[in-house]
Amino acid sequence: MEWASESGAVRRHRIGGERRDGPAATQQPEREALAQEPLADACGGGARTRKRSGEGGGGGASRGAGTGLSEARAALGLALYLLALRALVQLSLRQLVLRGAAVGQQGEFDAHQARDYLEHITSIGPRITGSPENEILTVHYLLEQIKLIEAQSNSLHKISVDVQRPTGSFSIDFLGGFTSYYDNITNVVVKLEPRAGAQHAVLANCHFDSVANSPGASDDAVSCSVMLEVLRVLSTSSEALSHAVIFLFNGAEENVLQASHGFITQHPWASLVRAFINLEAAGVGGKELVFQTGPENPWLVQAYVSAAKHPFASVVAQEVFQSGIIPSDTDFRIYRDFGNIPGIDLAFIENGYIYHTKYDTADRILTDSIQRAGDNILAVLKYLATSDMLASSSKYQHGNMVFFDVLGLFVIAYPSRVGSIINYMVVMAVVLYLGRKLLHPKYKTATYTKDFFCGLGITLISWFTSLVTVLIIAVFISLIGQSLSWYNHFYVSVCLYGTAAVAKIIFIHTLAKRFYYVNASGQYLGEVFFDVSLCVHCGFLTALTYRGLCSAFISAVWVAFPLLTKLCVQKDLKQHGAGGKFIAFYLLGMFIPYLYALYLIWAVFEMFTPILGRSGSEIPPDVVLASILAGCTMILSSYFINFIYLAKSTKRTMLSLTLVCTVTFLLVCSGSFFPYSSNPASPKPKRVFLQHITRTFHDLDGSIVKRDSGVWINGFDYTGMSHVTPHISEINDSIRADCEENAPLCGFPWYLPVHFLIRKNWYLPAPEVSPREPAHFRLVSKEQTPWDSIKLTFEATGPSHMSFYVRTHKGATLSQWSLGNGTPVTSKGGDYFVFYSHGLQASTWHFWIEVQVLEERPEGMVTVAIAAHYFSGEDRSSQLDALREKFPDWTFPSAWVCTYNLFVF
Repeated sequence: MEWASESGAVRRHRIGGERRDGPAATQQPEREALAQEPLADACGGGARTRKRSGEGGGGGASRGAGTGLSEARAALGLALYLLALRALVQLSLRQLVLRGAAVGQQGEFDAHQARDYLEHITSIGPRITGSPENEILTVHYLLEQIKLIEAQSNSLHKISVDVQRPTGSFSIDFLGGFTSYYDNITNVVVKLEPRAGAQHAVLANCHFDSVANSPGASDDAVSCSVMLEVLRVLSTSSEALSHAVIFLFNGAEENVLQASHGFITQHPWASLVRAFINLEAAGVGGKELVFQTGPENPWLVQAYVSAAKHPFASVVAQEVFQSGIIPSDTDFRIYRDFGNIPGIDLAFIENGYIYHTKYDTADRILTDSIQRAGDNILAVLKYLATSDMLASSSKYQHGNMVFFDVLGLFVIAYPSRVGSIINYMVVMAVVLYLGRKLLHPKYKTATYTKDFFCGLGITLISWFTSLVTVLIIAVFISLIGQSLSWYNHFYVSVCLYGTAAVAKIIFIHTLAKRFYYVNASGQYLGEVFFDVSLCVHCGFLTALTYRGLCSAFISAVWVAFPLLTKLCVQKDLKQHGAGGKFIAFYLLGMFIPYLYALYLIWAVFEMFTPILGRSGSEIPPDVVLASILAGCTMILSSYFINFIYLAKSTKRTMLSLTLVCTVTFLLVCSGSFFPYSSNPASPKPKRVFLQHITRTFHDLDGSIVKRDSGVWINGFDYTGMSHVTPHISEINDSIRADCEENAPLCGFPWYLPVHFLIRKNWYLPAPEVSPREPAHFRLVSKEQTPWDSIKLTFEATGPSHMSFYVRTHKGATLSQWSLGNGTPVTSKGGDYFVFYSHGLQASTWHFWIEVQVLEERPEGMVTVAIAAHYFSGEDRSSQLDALREKFPDWTFPSAWVCTYNLFVF
């Protein structure tokens, strides 16, 4: 736009204090002639004749520089703009009151009835698989309510109920890989179908079990309550269904997805299922997010788009979750991998700080949230149960979908192949726009090309140095023991890392403006750096589209709308300069990309911030959060960089940002911001596992070589026990647990294979434990196979939860076993991990492993260990209870008794 007229002037650059006159001076006659010629603007604007003042170009540049924006107005305007957009996002996210819901009327979902179900289920208390609370009390309540619903049902429908007690085994690569074995666990299965029967069904899944020491209101009692109410509404409806709806209330999801595996691989109704909806939680209340769909089957997304009354969905969440970044999984994986069934995964995501804690109570879930979820699930299930596509869903299994909601108002969805076409069309538009500037013959003698590529380098340098700066701060904060200072005060992270990132970006561009672009006008440089940002986003768009990522649509938004804005405001900028009218139109044109970016950024921090408080002792959370904030800063600043060049100065802005960062840094270093909170309105507890354990180590002859007892302590975040030690002096670094190098998983009774995430452990000596039902483990037989391997057969009995570990010695390999699909799966680190659970009544666990011995060794061929975890019942420890009582109220200590026995064969 303005670059043509400005580049017609002679430009003098100072680099390292020297004036460069050569090439610019020799091209002066050509540039003057080019500048005086009426030219069509590169953005499509009208012709403009450059009027010269008789000087070699310095006058034009000076006049351009003299019309800069006021620094205070520019900074304040941009800040208010972003705050206004953030407020709009917050308003959308808090808009939970439903419009037009006829609560309590025939055919409508009644959140109050669902809340009644929820309160009854949570009043039972924690529901651990294998406990009477889970296997008897909750099951009895569910069956009782289903019977009442059946009595009220319309004669058009038929309800069938089955209590399934499956036994099975499988292997998955979740948490580094492990194998699961379950025996006699519980599923309550309800089939609602037309009176004449149905050949096809849609499955709705929830789980009524919970983790130990948590009432599990959001995870996942509220989903089961919603399903009960949906069952009631559908069964009393006078509208006939075309297909069956199967409601699976599964009783062993927290045991790493066991009950869903038992249903989909063994239940006779599983063969009817053509699609499913899985209801989960990663937080407490708010909006339920569709964060997984498919695989493929775009018709399912279309079904959600068409039916859901209050949609909240994002393909970005799907691709992030499926990348494995978030250490979590749902029953979605089981139905996808073992049933080959497509589905939709929904979860509450807000307030993950209290997920899996004692604070996950029914009173924290808004009735409006229940109504919202119920309306959506009822509508989608009804749509699928009357859909013609369900019966022949395999015909529609082609490609993926790009889908995203717009502030929760509606969902935009289209096939990914269409998305790729749109993305490449946007890329071509940018190529034409920039190509005309870079390659047009009339502009070959201009310096725009050089300034553009220099600007690109400066932008990338500013982003890189910004990232390095915040990482240095984050590493220092981590080293001095002040990690997670923002966990209870999120604004601290913005004031510390956000301001540092912004200040460094502004600083680098200010240096470039002052020492490189000496005589160029701010208007010309604003043009250059707008084009640079456009080019960078276009590069991301190309890369993401080439990799087949559906989330590339975000980059398309960040390219298309700014380009359209530029083309619309160019005339005003050319005629009146960068005045208030131009800024107003510019910001208005950026409204959509910035609003949606803030919308996504909220979701990112809503999910990731709580996760960083339970991500283990090996990942510095400040480094992760600082990196995310730096990335967000780069994105949000990209189209505002040109204001640095349009403004008269940036000195006050940099000083203000530096001051805020410095003050926050000093306060963080002094420990002014405590990470955790026991505030009843908004608790943010520190999670700690306490296991009172007795360990027994046997040698190759079966003799006991070591026996000890103590409380094994795991802190689930990076701060370890540093904040606990002042309250419990005996828990300090002098009792740090040592790894037993010759034992699998360091010789500790890991409940799940998360040893690679938690390596800071404490072991406080304590008396031996004596469970009422001690675990028994023995070698039943040892035999040579015809293919020259050794088959070891074992049997075990014990509590409802046990873990079995295997480590092969040098010269031996584990070739096969009777677990999973027969192929042993190693956990991260090379050892083998088997998770075992059973219901109230279970037979002796029999299994075998086969070891291929390459060479005989005196220390044996394999080491095995079994840990028995007593989560429920009367197996308690007075020492453990006394220690738990010492923990401050801002912690959530989950405690249980366990035993560990190691053997060598």
